[in-house]
Amino acid sequence: MKKNITRLLLLCVLVLTQVACGQPNDPYADYRIVYKGDSGPGKGKNIVFIASDHEYRSEESLPALARILAKRYGFTCTVVFGLDSQRNILPGSSDLRGLDALNNADLMVIFTRFSDFPDEEMQHINDYLEKGKPVVGLRTATHAFNNAKNPKWGHYSYQYKGPNTTWRDGFGETILGETWVGHYGKNHAQASRLLLEQGQESHPVLAGVKDVFVQCGGYNAEPELTGSTVLARGQVLNGMTPDSPADTSKKELPVAWVRNYKLDNGASGRVFTTTHGASEDLLNEGFRRMLVNACFWTMGMEKDIDPQGDVNFVGPYQPTTFNFDGYKANVKPADLAGFESLIMPGEIVTPKKK
Repeated sequence: MKKNITRLLLLCVLVLTQVACGQPNDPYADYRIVYKGDSGPGKGKNIVFIASDHEYRSEESLPALARILAKRYGFTCTVVFGLDSQRNILPGSSDLRGLDALNNADLMVIFTRFSDFPDEEMQHINDYLEKGKPVVGLRTATHAFNNAKNPKWGHYSYQYKGPNTTWRDGFGETILGETWVGHYGKNHAQASRLLLEQGQESHPVLAGVKDVFVQCGGYNAEPELTGSTVLARGQVLNGMTPDSPADTSKKELPVAWVRNYKLDNGASGRVFTTTHGASEDLLNEGFRRMLVNACFWTMGMEKDIDPQGDVNFVGPYQPTTFNFDGYKANVKPADLAGFESLIMPGEIVTPKKK
């Protein structure tokens, strides 16, 4: 009897210690990491980042953004990754678990591509949206899902044309304001300069934003057709450096916009979408500031936006050049834990040609 009581007491001490250290037993610990801020306007608020695209290194962009929002502004930021069979981060993987974190989230930031998540994970996303909560979508989130064959969640697929007309062209069109249409210019050869939309300079998302240059190429997009408000347009460049000349054969298309999505149950939430967000895009201070501002604005926290607020990286950030041919392999989410771990460790592994 005494032995059992002693064991029980020891177990209670262990659990209390884990909780005090911010490490409670987590059944999805392999899939996610948490950056917890200490102070700032975001203290007490939770942001969930969903990272799994094949090309643009969302597994690097999103942890970097999460650490800024946590350390500089006090948010609790949970980043959830797609994994391989060895529980290493695998760009584009649909083996992604742990979206129950959305149950208590104040914001969802999504950067996935052609995903087909398990039903229970999709349920968490759907429940979140049906509460009318805000969304920030980056780059390939316009075609976040390719799950047309799923009888329950096929309407999220980027080319959905089924009977639920509210969800025509899926999550991208319905929630973010645009689905996948195609590239605009030569990706990997033509970078972009972002031009702030005339008449929108005073929008809170653009507070303090200037000199925005991004590496990834443009997308065809017409978010105005879904009632979105354009904040910036992309000037396609003939080159990959900020001083590259503009490609005068290309008109300037929308690359950042805001809107409110509306669902059949009456739910409505604020949205910010950008067709950029690759790993190296975050090296630009103006772009980082726009993303930070967007997170505040979508949560209705525009009064807390500081045009001069600190958007410097937290810890070392050494982004991998975005491409399909290689990524930092054999990296587990736990390798990115804490504010001083390197983003991104590991060695670039080039997949074998089939």
